[in-house]
Amino acid sequence: MSSARMSTLASLRDTIRRLEAQTMPQCAERVALGHAGADATLQGGLLRGVLHEVFALETRQSASATGFVAGIAQRLAQQRPMLWVQQDFAEAEAGMLSMSGFVELGLDPRRLVLVRVPNAETALRAGSDALACDALGAVVLELWGRAKAFDLVASRRLTLAAQSSGVPCVMFCTAAEPALSTAETRWVVRAARSLPGPTWEVWGAPVLDAELVRNRHGQTGRWIMEWNCDERIFHEPAADSQPLVSALADRSHQTPAPAGRLVAFKRAG
Repeated sequence: MSSARMSTLASLRDTIRRLEAQTMPQCAERVALGHAGADATLQGGLLRGVLHEVFALETRQSASATGFVAGIAQRLAQQRPMLWVQQDFAEAEAGMLSMSGFVELGLDPRRLVLVRVPNAETALRAGSDALACDALGAVVLELWGRAKAFDLVASRRLTLAAQSSGVPCVMFCTAAEPALSTAETRWVVRAARSLPGPTWEVWGAPVLDAELVRNRHGQTGRWIMEWNCDERIFHEPAADSQPLVSALADRSHQTPAPAGRLVAFKRAG
């Protein structure tokens, strides 16, 4: 790495430290997720006009993380159109976005504009350009693996663009480890067990294990969240109302709760 680049990175790190030390303005707009514990930790909800990151550390968790991204992007978009930029390799590895999946989550696919790009560099350029359009409600950038193009400089560019227009940006990375960035929040999302619906044949509601590992202006935390497809909010998972089979008298262990189907998001491919 050249000395000029190292100097630039050092300068950016100093800038980030100063920004993180500042108090968030009282007029900053926050959007509640609906989950009481998460919203309390976030001081009311997710900020608009900033960069948020969501990670699926393993490929098998990509569908669950996609559902979480779709949910928070819908909350942030506030009935305005959402632009989703997807790297081709992400589609090849995890499958293309399913519009029927959006409908099952209670979301309107007519408000979604999907853009497919060949690489991370193009995705970042498209996202930066899209953030300049304040008619959009949210911009989602979906990358695969550890993209070298998404470095501290690139994240800072996205943050400044989001702050300028007020349009939130959600960076969604699969099969990648978090790196240094200017993100306001960073989430690691995994699948959680869904309880059965009213009948044993019905799949349960989407349930996610959402861990907030970075929060620039508050604490972190980890919650089990259930997505309500009718109200389009996250909340505490409902208690299982189904009857359980009684344990035999000569058994000392507890009867386990019935396992539900893991349902977070439907992807085609």
